[in-house]
Amino acid sequence: MASVFSPFLSVCLSLLLPLVVAQSTESNIRVGTTIAAIDSAKPWISPSNEFAFGFYQLENKELFLLAIWYYKIPSRTIVWYANGDNPVPRRSKVELTSDRGLVLSDPNDQVIWKSDFATGEVAYAGMNDTGNFVVYGTVSQRLWESFGNPTDTLLPTQVMSRKSLLSSRHKENNFSKGRFQFRLLEDGNAVLNTINLQSNFAYVAYYISGTRDAENSSNSGYQVKVDQDGSFYILRNNNQRYLLSLEDLDPSADYYYRVTLNFDGVLTLSNYPKNFTGISENWTVVKTIPDNICTTDFQDMGSGTCGFNSICTLKADKRPTCKCPPRYSLSDANDEYGNCQADFMQGCEADAHNYTEDLYDLVEMQNTDWPTSDYELIAPCSSLKDCKTYCLQDCLCIVAVFNENGCWKKSLPLPYGRQDRQVNSISILKVRKPEFAFKNPPMPFSYVKKNKNSLIILISVLLGSSVFVNLALVGILCMGSFLLYHKKITRNHINENGIQSSLRYFRYEELEEATDGFKEELGRGSFGIVYKGVIKTDSQDPIGVAVKKLDRVVQDKDNEFRTEVRAIAQKHHKNLVKLLGYCDEGQHRMLVYECLSNGTLASFLFGDLKPSWSRRTQIALEIARGLFYLHEECSPQIIHCDIKPQNILLDDYYVARISDFGLSKLLGINQSYTNTAIRGTKGYVAPEWFKTVPVTVKVDVYSFGVLLLEIICCRRNVAMDNDAVQKAILTDWACDCFLEGTLDALVDNDAEALSNKMKLERFVMVAIWCIQEDFSLRPTIKEVILMLEGIIQVPAPPCPCPLIN
Repeated sequence: MASVFSPFLSVCLSLLLPLVVAQSTESNIRVGTTIAAIDSAKPWISPSNEFAFGFYQLENKELFLLAIWYYKIPSRTIVWYANGDNPVPRRSKVELTSDRGLVLSDPNDQVIWKSDFATGEVAYAGMNDTGNFVVYGTVSQRLWESFGNPTDTLLPTQVMSRKSLLSSRHKENNFSKGRFQFRLLEDGNAVLNTINLQSNFAYVAYYISGTRDAENSSNSGYQVKVDQDGSFYILRNNNQRYLLSLEDLDPSADYYYRVTLNFDGVLTLSNYPKNFTGISENWTVVKTIPDNICTTDFQDMGSGTCGFNSICTLKADKRPTCKCPPRYSLSDANDEYGNCQADFMQGCEADAHNYTEDLYDLVEMQNTDWPTSDYELIAPCSSLKDCKTYCLQDCLCIVAVFNENGCWKKSLPLPYGRQDRQVNSISILKVRKPEFAFKNPPMPFSYVKKNKNSLIILISVLLGSSVFVNLALVGILCMGSFLLYHKKITRNHINENGIQSSLRYFRYEELEEATDGFKEELGRGSFGIVYKGVIKTDSQDPIGVAVKKLDRVVQDKDNEFRTEVRAIAQKHHKNLVKLLGYCDEGQHRMLVYECLSNGTLASFLFGDLKPSWSRRTQIALEIARGLFYLHEECSPQIIHCDIKPQNILLDDYYVARISDFGLSKLLGINQSYTNTAIRGTKGYVAPEWFKTVPVTVKVDVYSFGVLLLEIICCRRNVAMDNDAVQKAILTDWACDCFLEGTLDALVDNDAEALSNKMKLERFVMVAIWCIQEDFSLRPTIKEVILMLEGIIQVPAPPCPCPLIN
């Protein structure tokens, strides 16, 4: 009997052995097991608690990233992540399925990501102690593994083969795709290169390993490996190693090792003590490639590790930091590695025919260079002084670089800026003098001279005149000064009311005359009627104004009105309409604003001609920035309460400016356009106005979401004359189009919008997040800006269904 069963037992043991080995090194996960993206979720842990697989909560506490990280290290160090471009919202889940392996889905069960493999049925999965998550088939074959699908990190025992790559993150805490790649090419070379994010086009490599052998292919590299002891190398076809790391490394028994392609383009080998003291420890950089990324020759298009017009300097850990040159600032204040822009006008158009010596200062920067963007070389150039003169006299010259080879004149944009001891150049930056930074160019010299001559003649006449004439002139000057002083006091109405002097006080009769008896109505809104007017000024031609007559202002509270007007007058932002003056005479309460030439956003969006997609998206960002100022930069904070197209005005250059900000404080509690106990306009009103919950700045976010959809679609939020019933309510139709993937219908097949479908989808998703019924799910206006600009990723939004109480 034993002889009959022996072969059978041998076969069984041979089949079970791989499973036993796997179970000894992994914590097995059964098919059907899930993890939810919630605060209390437990990750899947490797047997010795070295690594964890699960959801990593991002800075936005409502977003989660499916990831693998070191479980024992206090500050989570992520070594792998799924779908970094699209973090998932709270209550998403990952499930191990029998046919697709790992499946990541959002709260609406929409699949976001899955582990791809060719064929096979899943039996189980495991998180092992090397940091590799493996999905096994029914006969224990590996159907999918994280080591075979790296993101930005290689771990000990991990192998990167030809055509494989590491891709950097966008930023340290932004896991969307970045601009840098580490690849092993078919020819055997390992390279670092930048890419164009829109097209994924790879630029020329800024590091090449040199492991390609055209004459003898056996000497070419075919694998990139990291050993358990931290050795990092390229393995050639003949099994010879080309070492990328140092030879003498700390023992692997005491240290964790990892290789990471960082968001700044530096490939680093780092270690971390396994027996850390409990004190905050950091990863120690052992080796960087390249050795100095700031002085690396990128040779091609793109901006290198820092943005355009920026300067790269190397820190002690050989990682770069970026800074803007003097009198330049970041285009995006939240992106220190981004582009810089001048804080002043410059160039031939701005300089006109003026002498640039009068307009500009020169700033010397030692050991600094932008090695490209040259348009002219002056050689030989004998002195730094001569180089300065050459640049100063050339309106095209933004920077001149002086070195032993001559004087190099450069124009914008300036890529690959660097400041380092190895750089033997002096950069001369041309910056406009502060007094001319944003003003019109100074008068030509001949005009100034003429005025001076006139003054000399006038003084000569006075000195040569009779005593009587001189006394008469002095009397006239004194009388004129008195009248001007009296007029100023009357106009400003400062001391009596305590309102800042930049505001002008208007009497009711003045405004009645300025508006021709309140004849021409510009619009009506939640706070009253706006009339077109023209006011006279002392120093310039009459200017157009918009006079708003406030309805039902709280009476008998003059001090409150003046206090609030003062508060509004102190708010200054390029995306807010400027308050020029006010009237609080008797029962009349009026505010006088600048009149913007291009009218309201409503007339711009809903007219016969559809505005361009680029202009519309820019307007959306400008409105968001104005709201950010009111919500987060003002003290006290201002909730607008009535964001809609009629309250957005456009200036001469079609820049969006928010009007009526802060006016809700001037009104009684029952004042509104919809004649309800709420404030706002029907269609833009957030649901919490109808509930017994506190009203916060999130009501403005909701209104902005509706407005954003109107900007995207160029149609009103309610269109009852629409033939299709499903299109009548814009918010509902937009959600349907997003879920069905028919965004082309939403923009009426706008070719410009569809040319960048990722941006269109991003804007729609942001709008849907803003109109969530649950205000806690809505982003802040700062998060809205970051998502619109593509700085942080936008997760797929849930359907904004009504809350169930």
